[in-house]
Amino acid sequence: MSDKPIVLLPEDVQRIMGKDAQRNNILAAKMVAEIVKTTLGPKGMDKMLVSPTNDIIITNDGVTILEEMQIEHPAAKMMVEIAKTQETEVGDGTTTAVMIAGKLLENAEKLLDRKIHPTIITKGYRLAAEKSQEILKEVALRITPDNEQVLKQIAMTAMTGKGAEDAKERLADIIVKSVKQVMTSGKIDLDDIKIEKSKGDSINDTELISGIVLDKEKVSSDMPGVVANAKIALVDFPLEIKNLEIDTKISISSPEQLQSFIGQEEETIRRMISKVKMSGANVIFCQKGIDDFAQYLLAKERIYACRRVSKSDIEKLAKATGAKIVSNINELTNNELGSAVTVEEVKHGTETMTYIQGCRNPKALTILIRGGSDHVIDEIERAIRDGLGDVASSLKYGMIVPGGGAIEIELARRLREFSQGLTGREQLAVEEFASALEFIPATLAENAGIDPIDILTELKARHDAGEKNIGLNLFTNRIENVLDAKIIEPVKIKSQAISSATDVAVMILRIDDVIASSGKNDSRRNIPNLGDYD
Repeated sequence: MSDKPIVLLPEDVQRIMGKDAQRNNILAAKMVAEIVKTTLGPKGMDKMLVSPTNDIIITNDGVTILEEMQIEHPAAKMMVEIAKTQETEVGDGTTTAVMIAGKLLENAEKLLDRKIHPTIITKGYRLAAEKSQEILKEVALRITPDNEQVLKQIAMTAMTGKGAEDAKERLADIIVKSVKQVMTSGKIDLDDIKIEKSKGDSINDTELISGIVLDKEKVSSDMPGVVANAKIALVDFPLEIKNLEIDTKISISSPEQLQSFIGQEEETIRRMISKVKMSGANVIFCQKGIDDFAQYLLAKERIYACRRVSKSDIEKLAKATGAKIVSNINELTNNELGSAVTVEEVKHGTETMTYIQGCRNPKALTILIRGGSDHVIDEIERAIRDGLGDVASSLKYGMIVPGGGAIEIELARRLREFSQGLTGREQLAVEEFASALEFIPATLAENAGIDPIDILTELKARHDAGEKNIGLNLFTNRIENVLDAKIIEPVKIKSQAISSATDVAVMILRIDDVIASSGKNDSRRNIPNLGDYD
């Protein structure tokens, strides 16, 4: 037999096996949790993210931080995915989901050190997650759309710590009104709520407008500033001469031929505007460009026009006004038009916007955010989106739970009771799962500058005494009944966070071999050195 070693994999493949692979992945996941840990809660800190082009984002929104960081490690990427899932499903609780996942893996490492097999740990985690969902349903409180005050408190809890504290009552009022207005037969489509931003004034000047607001101005100053009883045409073709897609050569041998050619171009545009007028439209929103001559003719006919309106805005306008999007000028008739009470050009400081109000569909809404700078407005937008997601989730599932770490402590207490009935080593995994949940109230305290051990000890004692709504009120830095303090969250935030965190922790724990190809002669497929995380 030859003593020559057998080579199974190419040279550019990096392989980590067994315990090294597990520890490597767990460490990467823990690092992701550590990154967002300091942003949790009303006293959480912000992160400044600077892109290679010097664009700056200042935020404490978990999913925004992780997406902008462009994380490369494969296990860490899985943590980013659960933050995205949480954002899609609920719109809030992304930091919570990532932190629970990181703590589950950190606690699993202790069990691995005690020679407990990963499959036993994952089985215990699954049992604990299922039991947690049962407990959440038991302890959750029911609400209806009539509980307006409760819904406002949910919105305020969601926005706490996101730079919106000064105006949170006004913003909460706007959020609840808008969600209730777009609700149809218990279903809520948050896409019906358009968010527009305008620099200038203060956050308190943020307003809810019944209608659509576009960050567009009329294309000609000669057009009317206000159109009452608007008949609206939506077109996705240009009101200009089309550029040919192939090279074309036109031979002109006399001034008359040149004049005739120019005249034909003008005549084509005249026919287009004539068809717009014949349809009865007095407002037109165009997805493409509008020629200078077409602008002149439209202004002459007293037709209000905006150009290069985005596809998403055109679709929102169609939904709001009842107009049909027309792709061919010959198809534009009175039947394709939508209607609104007024279309008006409004100036805010240096910015000009178009307000379409009194739409046929009353569910068309716009939240116009005001603020002193782009960074402030962007963070307020993230806060409002969190609030919208929380209120919509509360109405969709009709259940809420106490915030301030109260529900996590109660879940941990009930899980420890549940673990006593288990006979195998899964019992240890369930106990570690309970400890991972306690990481949330401990971090809330730590971020507020309070001793987490003292807080956890008192919270556990009060919950053991049957006070299940006792949590941490960080506005007063006291342990109290958080339902009375109006610190409330939708049950879906917690159930989704536990479900996603368990899934990713189980998946990472089951990996015992990492085979990473750097992709020969292709730098774009370069996988980071997995050993960097050792």
